[in-house]
Amino acid sequence: MKLSVLMAAILLTATGAQAADTLAKIAAANKITMAYRESSVPFSYLDGPSKPIGFSVDLSNAIAAEVKKKLNKPNLEVSWMAVTSQNRIPLLSNGTVDVECGSTTNNTARGKDVSFAINHFYTGTRLLVKKASGIKNYADLKGKQVAITTGTTNMLVVRKYNEEKKLDIDILSAKDHADALLLVESDRASAFAMDDILLYGLRSNSKNPADLEVVGDALQVEPYACMLPKDDPQYKALVDGVITGLMKSGEFEKLYTKWFLSPIPPKGLPVGLPMSQELKDNIKTPSDKPAT
Repeated sequence: MKLSVLMAAILLTATGAQAADTLAKIAAANKITMAYRESSVPFSYLDGPSKPIGFSVDLSNAIAAEVKKKLNKPNLEVSWMAVTSQNRIPLLSNGTVDVECGSTTNNTARGKDVSFAINHFYTGTRLLVKKASGIKNYADLKGKQVAITTGTTNMLVVRKYNEEKKLDIDILSAKDHADALLLVESDRASAFAMDDILLYGLRSNSKNPADLEVVGDALQVEPYACMLPKDDPQYKALVDGVITGLMKSGEFEKLYTKWFLSPIPPKGLPVGLPMSQELKDNIKTPSDKPAT
């Protein structure tokens, strides 16, 4: 018996974490490790030292509860590990974490290294502007300056749209989201183009939220989903079952109201982002379809 266990361990090591049975791994360790983000408001962020909270954290807790039930281990340890955009995929691929629910886009490129659960949010490039500007959509930006954070997919999307529509937009590169917001607040840019959820979060935490609004059509739509180890259909089925179960029961919409429409820590202000039509459709017909 001991030899067979040893051989199984050697096989798992030789074939890599992706070939492992995640539930068996969790059972053997008597621990599930959940990844979280430290500042992806309102999905996954810290409310005090080492206390992750948020919409995606609530999804993670529901997944952990189902794993305990599946394995008949009510005292299974639930461990939390902070991850970044750079290390989240490697840490999942090598088995350090068992699931990552944050603000991660489900796309085909990442799908080569990890699996994705049912999509739980949809975002697109929209505009943060001053209400007094009168700007309502991209056509209103003709010949104006628009701030975009450097190194984002939003930069590529807006550049392409600008060329296609011949809007003659002057794109100002900002080193981070806070700098881009400042360009709008100080009237050095007419708009800040970014994922709508990030714009709503920035607005709620800005100096004068009432002076700003998020406008415009979404230029593209990208889904967020929880990341899972690659090629483990049994584990993916469990996680998908948790998320679709929340959607069918109405609990998912309650969680959305809690984190997107109601006051949240730390300032007690709501993000104020109504549920998109894409997400409403996904609740009716759950899908894990990636962005291209």
